[in-house]
Amino acid sequence: MREFRYQRATDMTGALDLLAAEPEARPLGGGTNLVDLMKTGVERPALLVDLRDLPLDRIEPTADGGLRIGATVTNSDLAAHPQVRGQFPALTQAVLAGASGQLRNMATVGGNLLQRTRCGYFTGAVAPCNKRVPGSGCAALTGEHRNHAVLGASPHCVAVHPSDMAVALAAFDAIVTYETVDGPGELPLAEFYRPVGSTPHLETALPPGALITGVVLPPAPIAAVSRYRKVRERASYAFAIGSLAAALDVQGGTVREVRLAFGAVASRPWRARQAELALTGGPADAAAFAAAADAELAAARPLPHNGYKVPLMRNLVVDVLTELAEEAAR
Repeated sequence: MREFRYQRATDMTGALDLLAAEPEARPLGGGTNLVDLMKTGVERPALLVDLRDLPLDRIEPTADGGLRIGATVTNSDLAAHPQVRGQFPALTQAVLAGASGQLRNMATVGGNLLQRTRCGYFTGAVAPCNKRVPGSGCAALTGEHRNHAVLGASPHCVAVHPSDMAVALAAFDAIVTYETVDGPGELPLAEFYRPVGSTPHLETALPPGALITGVVLPPAPIAAVSRYRKVRERASYAFAIGSLAAALDVQGGTVREVRLAFGAVASRPWRARQAELALTGGPADAAAFAAAADAELAAARPLPHNGYKVPLMRNLVVDVLTELAEEAAR
């Protein structure tokens, strides 16, 4: 591990100044991803700026009935918060599915959004990886790619984003807020993650030196009855091979509104807008759910060893939406 300096920020201005003064500085929340990458040599910061003393650890209602979640709120506190559990149960379920209890106690909301892929070629720091060394190639294309992307990938990178939390946030139109030396800004989560394209090392649209201050969830009555379902290769803590955040509003057997976001199938949380469009105004039955999933997955381009993700996601959509529809009919 490269030698590095450590400094604890006491206010936002001080944190931004520290990051601006050192091009190789990195913000530090819980460290559950960054420190691992430092140990393997993938991340080599000259300075860590600890943000845990900043006043960003609250969850508060917004004036319009949504929620504002601070960047240093821990995953454990987020999952346990009564307003999150009541208004956005899929978010609680996603966070609880995302890691062990020990990791959730340390990991933060801001850090969760910025975590890097768990692709072995990226974290291994040996084989070619365009995320780690731009222009070096993507070893996963012809190597191990069973858990890699089937949607939105490119010849430059087929890794998937590992966050469970971000999938639920994507389903409910979350907005990421940030601060820079020039003032505050915000990005819809749909624009926060960049398409992989030919620059997979550029993962987010955050301005240089920006610090995430929180996430705003707009009011979404549909989210009060929502689900997060995660499929993994073992029941204990593991990253997803496919996941789904879903919410469904049904009246008289007809879909009035639906929210769907896929996880572990792309380089970013994948909002399933084609499926949502296909379902809205139509019947709430298994045949319609399957047809909608097929419409979304028509764009899938699996590699030789990850084609199983297409029927897996189709089955997830049908099963979870059927559960929600049956619940609405009771």
